[in-house]
Amino acid sequence: MKYFHILILLLCASPALASEFLILTCERTEKNYTEVYEFKILPASKTQKAKVLIDGRDLDRSDEMGHQAVKSIVVTESTILISMEAHFPPENFDGVQYGSGSVMTVTTINRSTGQLRKVETIRGGILSTTVGEGTKIYQEQCVAPKKL
Repeated sequence: MKYFHILILLLCASPALASEFLILTCERTEKNYTEVYEFKILPASKTQKAKVLIDGRDLDRSDEMGHQAVKSIVVTESTILISMEAHFPPENFDGVQYGSGSVMTVTTINRSTGQLRKVETIRGGILSTTVGEGTKIYQEQCVAPKKL
């Protein structure tokens, strides 16, 4: 029942919407810091899974610092839903040993208002010590470029 709304979005997503190429300009504000970035969603093809890029950086990444993967992208006429997972190995920073950690993220963008809502669940690792363990909710504002 917890993921029922995701199932409904999957069932209602139009094939035409799934082939759409989307670019949004988003603004994140935290305390006295504001960042503007490009949020791009590339549809899946027969040979490649769908991609999410932030300022041109692919969010599917893997290196010695960890692994991050976009698990699903659902695009409907009214909503964009993206789920991601990130896993980090144990690390030593400034002489302090931190265990492995993970972050599960669900991002929802309301296409008519441009409101982006990100729900992150942090478990373990250096992030749980610095940001805090548990679920955090962030809101940002995005706009799509005007159609010509």
